[in-house]
Amino acid sequence: MTHSGPIMDSAPPRRGPMQRSAGYVKTGVSFGSALAIAISWSVHKSILWAILHGFLSWVYVIYYALTR
Repeated sequence: MTHSGPIMDSAPPRRGPMQRSAGYVKTGVSFGSALAIAISWSVHKSILWAILHGFLSWVYVIYYALTR
């Protein structure tokens, strides 16, 4: 029988607050971009506007919410 990698006898190390926060931020940015692209497409029907609003993400989502 061959060994294919390290064996952990204990539980995997817990993620610290910084790693958890980074995961939440990454999820929030991804969701914000997807939401901004969806809103932009429904309003403008333009791929270029959707890409631009995807980069702006939450800024555009908040702007849209305040102006509609």
